[in-house]
Amino acid sequence: MDTPFTFSAEGGTLRFAGPLETARIGPSWDKVLAAAVRAKGGRLVFALGEVTACDTGGATLLLEAERAQGSEAVLEGADERVAALLDRLRALPPPGRPPPPPGFNWRDALRGGLGLCTGGIAFVGEAVVALVRLPTRGYMLRPSDLLRVADQAGVRGIPLSLLLGVLIGLILSFQSLVPMRRFGADIYVSNLVAISLVRELGPLLAAVILAGRTGSAFAAEIGTMKVNQEIDALETMGLDPMTVLVLPRLIAAVLVMPALTIALELSGLLGMLLVMVGAGFPPVIIGNQVAYWVTPADFYGGLVKAAGFGAVVAAVGCRAGLSTGLGPRAVGLSTTRAVVGGIVGTILLDGLFAVLFYRLGL
Repeated sequence: MDTPFTFSAEGGTLRFAGPLETARIGPSWDKVLAAAVRAKGGRLVFALGEVTACDTGGATLLLEAERAQGSEAVLEGADERVAALLDRLRALPPPGRPPPPPGFNWRDALRGGLGLCTGGIAFVGEAVVALVRLPTRGYMLRPSDLLRVADQAGVRGIPLSLLLGVLIGLILSFQSLVPMRRFGADIYVSNLVAISLVRELGPLLAAVILAGRTGSAFAAEIGTMKVNQEIDALETMGLDPMTVLVLPRLIAAVLVMPALTIALELSGLLGMLLVMVGAGFPPVIIGNQVAYWVTPADFYGGLVKAAGFGAVVAAVGCRAGLSTGLGPRAVGLSTTRAVVGGIVGTILLDGLFAVLFYRLGL
């Protein structure tokens, strides 16, 4: 038969009966502490002769009652196991408040930023050295790995690039058509969208897709290998992780990014064409406008940007994977760093390209 837990108080004597267990003492917790507070300044007694069982939760209730009253209680009729359990809890230090969260420290932030920069520079140097020594280490770079990464990063990313390109073309055209119509310049919407896609938005959006899909995958794969000590095993076998793991991903990303960019640009132009045809412009006129205003320099400049963006995204993803720490959250943190770092690095490189193209008059 299930015995209930009961509690009663007579002055400074707190009487407990039944199982003093975690599952049963909840409703009486506040009553016990209130009775202990009322007994302040006097003698506190725990009458435990009728207690049939006691676990850590029940002993914690007794200890909290002692702390609320301010003195150590006298045990009456307590079982030896209950007394020993309460003595062990008394020996533990009282729980304290959690430490306040650390404030922002400029010195620590600067030190972390310098460490991140030096680590990135060291990674780039190691990658360059591995690329220079590749002719003597060709056996470490397997074509199957390169093709697999190219398929993952490029071929499987084309549907998403096509979808995003059509949507961007539709949105840009709709947003540009309304204000341009006020000035009677509707036809120049095709020029605006085409130049924006070819010079800027095509490579940039393809890089964002690559960072979200592939950069995170690079960090997760290499990070998992780091946690499982597979990278240490490669080094033990005399294989260079930079050549075996990093170079195939860098080369594949640089090769597939122009293809992703072209797919996104063509689909974006298709979306723009749909809007312009719906606005009453013949496709021939739209095609002539695009062919006249978009120059080969614009197209090839966008492809150069795309290749650079691919290298940055792949390098950041691989670097995040190689720097993965230990613990269950390590791979997730590396993946997050890869995506954020890839997008930020792409935008910074895009700014450098903008300054360079401006100085070159492109």
